[in-house]
Amino acid sequence: MPENNLFKHLHEDHVEGEQTESSLYSNTMAKRVTLGIFVAFLLLFPHYAPWEPSYEQDGSLVQMIFTLYFFVANQTFGIVHEGGHGVCYILPCPEFLTMANGTIFQLLFPGLIAYYYYRKGNLFAALIALFFVGFSLQYTAWYLSTAHEGLILPAHKSFLGVDAIHDFNYMLSAMGLLAYESLIAGLTRFIAYLIMLAAVIGMFFEAFPNKNKKRVKSGWRRRKKDF
Repeated sequence: MPENNLFKHLHEDHVEGEQTESSLYSNTMAKRVTLGIFVAFLLLFPHYAPWEPSYEQDGSLVQMIFTLYFFVANQTFGIVHEGGHGVCYILPCPEFLTMANGTIFQLLFPGLIAYYYYRKGNLFAALIALFFVGFSLQYTAWYLSTAHEGLILPAHKSFLGVDAIHDFNYMLSAMGLLAYESLIAGLTRFIAYLIMLAAVIGMFFEAFPNKNKKRVKSGWRRRKKDF
């Protein structure tokens, strides 16, 4: 006859508990490292963003890393932005929406990723995507600040490498707001920083959770399991 181990279930729970604690520790440490990276990025961003007034070439390793990052981000957001315009070239969109749709897509791209992870219950991943909503809005603020340069965007400044219409020159002129370009760009940049800061604060609370709350939740789950 097989030997019955009356304490087998206790041993299994203990092993499962150890695995769970180990997994939680690894997850928490990963969140804290990621938080550190985003905090450093947010603090250094005003100095290394190429459109900021304080930007200057210093040839440092940090600047090289930021330059590479901005290049990759510019290509990514550029493709999404032009994809938004492309949708309106296929569908019968009003002209104003055709101009606006590039920026709408550029902000929706990280926004929908944030929403997806939020619905999945992964708040930390949702906050990372929210951070990039703010980052994308920084590009929008910069683009807004160049609206005074004229309706035609020269080929060397255009993402597609051909002469194009400046989205915000067209839209601000249509709304009679071109004279307030600097104010609108500044407000947009301020909102972008607020979103990035809010995302980092949210990541902090996720990376350093209230242990007492976790214990209460864990105890409640155990009692529910027993029933």
